[in-house]
Amino acid sequence: MANKRIDEATGTETVGHEWDGIEELDTPMPRWWLWTLYATMVWALIYAILYPAWPLIEKGTEGVLGWTSRGELARDMAAEGELKAPILAALAQVPIERLPEDSESMRAAIAGGRAAFKVNCVQCHGDGAAGFKGYPNLNDDDWLWGGDLKAIEQTLTHGIRQPGDDATHTSLMPAFGRDGIFTPQQIDQVAGHVLSFTGKARSTAEGAQLYADNCAACHGNAGEGNRLFGAPNLADAIWLYGGSRAEVEHQISHPRHGVMPSWQGRLDPVTIKMLAAYVHSLGGGEDFVQNAAAQASAQGAAPVAGQVQGEGPDAQP
Repeated sequence: MANKRIDEATGTETVGHEWDGIEELDTPMPRWWLWTLYATMVWALIYAILYPAWPLIEKGTEGVLGWTSRGELARDMAAEGELKAPILAALAQVPIERLPEDSESMRAAIAGGRAAFKVNCVQCHGDGAAGFKGYPNLNDDDWLWGGDLKAIEQTLTHGIRQPGDDATHTSLMPAFGRDGIFTPQQIDQVAGHVLSFTGKARSTAEGAQLYADNCAACHGNAGEGNRLFGAPNLADAIWLYGGSRAEVEHQISHPRHGVMPSWQGRLDPVTIKMLAAYVHSLGGGEDFVQNAAAQASAQGAAPVAGQVQGEGPDAQP
C-alpha cells in the first residue's frame, strides 16, 4: 500500500493502513514456522501418493502401497482366527453335555458365547439377558423345553416355531375366546383359577372344572406345566406376557405364540455350542440328570439315562 513505511522503534515495515493513529506492523513469520508449513505440505503430497487419499467418481485413489483399512481389518481378523482355531477345534470335539467336565473348555465356551450373544441375541433378550415382555428372561430357572446344555443347544439350533425346520419345537394353545370355545364369563372364571395357583385370586368351582376339562391336560392339575408339550408352569408367578388378571384373560382368549429363529445355517455349530454354554451359565441352567428326571416325571415314567426332551429358554403364557 502507498502508506507503507518502516517503523523506527522496531525496524519493521508497516502494512500501510492506520486507524486512529494506530498502525499494524507487517512482521514476517518465524523461519521455523515456515519450514514446518513446507514440511507438512511435502508430507501431504507423499501421503497422497502412497495411501488412498483422493475421492474419484467411482472410487478413491488406491495409493502405490496398496494399503486399505479393510485389508488391514481382514488381516487382523485372520490372525485372530488363527489364535482361536485350536480352541474352537477342541470345543468341536467335546459333546456339549461333557463340557462341564473340562473347566478350561467350559470357560472358553462361555467367553465365546458371551461375545456371540451380544451380536445375535441382545436385540430380543437384552444386554443382560433379562428379557422383555414377550421375550423370556434367560437368567431365571423357568424353562419351557428344558434348561440343560443339550436342551438349550437344541433350541438354538432349531428354534421355536421356525418354518421349514422339521426339528423345531411347536406347541399351540387354543384361542378359547377368539374361537368361541369359552364365553367371556368362562374366561374370567378360568383366569381366576389360574391366578389362584399363586394366591392372586380365588378359584370358583366353575373355574376349577373348566380348567380341569380344558387346561389340565397340558398345564397339569396344579398348574405345574409340562415340558413335553412346552406348556408353561402357571404356579411359579413368572409370566412372559404379564400376570395381571386382564393379561391372563387376554392370553386365554387370544393366545400369543412366540417365535425364536433357527440358528443353524446362520451360526456354525461351535458358536451355537458356546451360546448354549453362556446361556446355561447365567444362573438358571439345569443339570442334565435333573432335567431328564423332570421330563420323565412329566410323562409319568421313570427317568431314563441320557433322556432329554424339547429345547431351551423359558417362556410363560
